[in-house]
Amino acid sequence: MSKYTLLKSRNFLIGVSCFVLLSFVPQKIAAQSVTVDVSIDSLQIMIGEQAHIRLQVSMDARQKAVFPHLRDSLVRGIEILEVAKPDTQYLNNKQRLLITQKYTITSFDSALYYIPPFNVMIDSKEYKSKSLALKVYSPRVPLDKNHPDQFFPQKGVMNPPFVWSDWAGIVFLSILAIPLLLAIIYLIIRFRDNKPIIRHIKIEPKLPPHQQAMKAIERIKSEKIWQHGRSKEYYTELTDTLRNYIQERFGFNAMEMTSSEIIEKLMEVESKDINELKDLFMTADLVKFAKHNPLMNENDYNLLNAISFINDTKVEEVADKKPVPTEITVEEKRSRRAKVILAVGITLLTAGIIAIMAYVAMRITDMFL
Repeated sequence: MSKYTLLKSRNFLIGVSCFVLLSFVPQKIAAQSVTVDVSIDSLQIMIGEQAHIRLQVSMDARQKAVFPHLRDSLVRGIEILEVAKPDTQYLNNKQRLLITQKYTITSFDSALYYIPPFNVMIDSKEYKSKSLALKVYSPRVPLDKNHPDQFFPQKGVMNPPFVWSDWAGIVFLSILAIPLLLAIIYLIIRFRDNKPIIRHIKIEPKLPPHQQAMKAIERIKSEKIWQHGRSKEYYTELTDTLRNYIQERFGFNAMEMTSSEIIEKLMEVESKDINELKDLFMTADLVKFAKHNPLMNENDYNLLNAISFINDTKVEEVADKKPVPTEITVEEKRSRRAKVILAVGITLLTAGIIAIMAYVAMRITDMFL
């Protein structure tokens, strides 16, 4: 074999060896790219105290990790109180991924516990952490060295002393609920009757009888209800206006008298002709009691007769006489906006009193149960 052939064979073997070695390097690097670490913040705790375990996984950002699914207990004797949401952190320009899972544990039995390794699946491959140990101990009960042989049973249930601060909030809210409840009842009644929350009272001068009557007749004239087939209502309002005027002007109770009685009384006290007024009352009685349907011009004629009677019999006031003031209560209907505001107020007050009653009931339940 020549020297050239030996040299060629040697180079071939070196190349094959390098290929074999390099083929294992990525796998080793990949295997070393995953680390699973676990730690505990306290190696020993008292019965009932809490400790925190931190499970930390470092891996490539493209890999997928599945943490162990733990529920009530870690091992027998160690209970899991809380499993926190995993905390994820990117490293090395988002090429590496660090995931931290925290567990809150406790124990109610004193012993030295062995906590086995945690198993974490990384891309269908299992990785294990190191194991841990936790010492749980009981508090020491002081011993009476002077009387070591004396044992005492557990104490009975003690009634807590009365503390005013525990009841102050309940009493205050209960008292506050009474006016709130009364306010809700009042607002509901006003809302149902479509009336304002506060009554509006105006002080106005009392008008003379003929001015009051003419004001009422102007209203009847402007409404023109007889044009809508409401003749009975029209004549009722017109005759009531005349009755009020006659009662104020002549001083007898015309509101409680029949039409014929009013005419007879007027003929005694009034010298002017009242035949037209007599025809008006007769027509009104026919409309109200005999369902008479008068003509359009007859309605206008009777309205003019009422105005003429008032103008003919009115008494002019003395210029120096001051009008006597009288109180007039005006019940105004609410606007749509006011109605909505009132409904919202009732709803808010109702919600408030329900919340107060629920809070008081909860506090009383907590204190006695």
